[in-house]
Amino acid sequence: MSTAIVTGQPVPGSSLEGELRALGFDVRLAPDAAQAGTALAAVPAGQRVALVDAGFVGHTHALRLGLTDPRFAASAVPGAVSVQPAAREALTGALRDTAQGPSATDFGTRAGTLAGVLADRVAERLTASGTEVHHPELGELVAAVPADPQARNEARQAVAAVDDEAIRLRTAVKARDGFFTTYCISPYSRYIARWCARRGLTPNQVTTASLFTALVAAGCAATGTRVGFVAAGLLLLFSFVLDCTDGQLARYSLQYSTLGAWLDATFDRAKEYAYYAGLALGAARGGDDVWALALGAMVLQTCRHVVDFSFNEANHDATANTSPTAALSDKLDSVGWTVWVRRMIVLPIGERWALIAVLTALTTPRITFIVLLIGCALAATYTTAGRVLRSLTRRATRTDRAAPALTELSDSGPLSELLQRAVRGVPRHTAPAIAALGALVLVLATALSDYGSWWPVLGAAVYALTSAAAVSRPLKGPLDWLVPPVFRAAEYGTILLIAAKADVNGALPAAFGLVAAVAYHHYDTVYRIRGGTGAPPHWLVRAIGGHEGRTLVVTVIAALLTNTDFTVALTVCAVAVALVVLVESIRYWVTAHRRGAPAVHDEGEPA
Repeated sequence: MSTAIVTGQPVPGSSLEGELRALGFDVRLAPDAAQAGTALAAVPAGQRVALVDAGFVGHTHALRLGLTDPRFAASAVPGAVSVQPAAREALTGALRDTAQGPSATDFGTRAGTLAGVLADRVAERLTASGTEVHHPELGELVAAVPADPQARNEARQAVAAVDDEAIRLRTAVKARDGFFTTYCISPYSRYIARWCARRGLTPNQVTTASLFTALVAAGCAATGTRVGFVAAGLLLLFSFVLDCTDGQLARYSLQYSTLGAWLDATFDRAKEYAYYAGLALGAARGGDDVWALALGAMVLQTCRHVVDFSFNEANHDATANTSPTAALSDKLDSVGWTVWVRRMIVLPIGERWALIAVLTALTTPRITFIVLLIGCALAATYTTAGRVLRSLTRRATRTDRAAPALTELSDSGPLSELLQRAVRGVPRHTAPAIAALGALVLVLATALSDYGSWWPVLGAAVYALTSAAAVSRPLKGPLDWLVPPVFRAAEYGTILLIAAKADVNGALPAAFGLVAAVAYHHYDTVYRIRGGTGAPPHWLVRAIGGHEGRTLVVTVIAALLTNTDFTVALTVCAVAVALVVLVESIRYWVTAHRRGAPAVHDEGEPA
């Protein structure tokens, strides 16, 4: 429930009270500042509260943007200000200071003229007191407090001249999306979002429907029949339509939430990787074993995401963040066709899922995975090379925020903590080279030896030592954001190679399950950092061993056990890791949602 306190004298013919009630506000009237303070004190502490001028003229959607967005503790448009419970005390102080200020007498004598000034001055005092007040971009939308009848008539004409519903639909679409999403999905998915909003459906419900559709698509792919593959491709596309719809519904109705952001992000990964597994199962029914390709696609895609996350965290709050490479990129973005070409090259989720769906329907799982691997490899090369160039040529000063975030993304366990005591004094800015050296030793030792050999164990020991050295200093160097992706590639790649060398039924599917469980933990770490809550608890990282500990364990059990027993052990590891990280993750996000954690909504790069 929310309460709106309408200040000043009511204006004949105004529809303001009805508009506020339609937005879910309980409306209370307060002719002057003193009564506004009394009305505010009577509102329960757990409610959102808004101050709105009685003479406000504007679009309903302007009020919606200014008063109901759950992502901001305080927000305002001309003539109206709204705060959530977290900023309630600040609002009370700002209203008290405003009412006692020099304008208090004027407010009492000229309420009809200066009533709007109360909300605006309260917003100014909130900002001055240190409370961040969000001012939404209104564009063509009107929000004003006219000073006289002529100005009011002009404002009403301006409102009538602009269709705020059309603007609301247009802005429901993410500002930066891929070509396929922009031109093949969003032109109609926005209307599906409106249909859902008018029937009371929530973004989380649509997100869940998208997951269910993708799982059915994976099941169809697992049949291994041509009809099943065609149905899988169509259902995967429909799942993506729903995936776009949930975000558009959130923007259309401003239904943002911490839980919703987590569901949207994690379900995207679950849908795609479950579909990979379905394709591999379908291929196996036809006598073709493509589990190595499926696992390779998941490894490559996850590493691509880690590159994105690490780079963004390393430069999240960098100052003087300029470089010749960035300048060239901005210049290219000013030319229409290059924008779309560059967005398509990186193979975002829309283009990637469309490619997978079409190839599934028309070709075989093997061809689908081969094309996907080639496309993702080219995209990874393009984006990583560009970011390396930016990092090397950028004249930026990074704050202390980046180092802890990169350390958390590194996912180092107790073995690394122990070894760090023995590798102190590592030269500055050498972390990426040290990490890459250890990863190379590990991968070569695994790739060049037979199953059951102890060489991968030795490689894992070297890797544990070098990975500890890489994170022994704060990760503040220009290329230190490469450390987490190197760790991910080393761990996932080692599991893939050993499972492939085991050459027994079930080894690669078990490896797929283990990598999926570990990858979920790494994604969960990213989403917690993005939500401003920090990484998962340290006990969780210790419990699942850290990247270096898990890698060493996998190499040791491969050296000790037969390939059949290795498959069983790998399956047990996968189940154990999945249970631990899923239970803790679900507990955390549900608890954060119930406690009213600030809503988040990611408008970043297409995944």
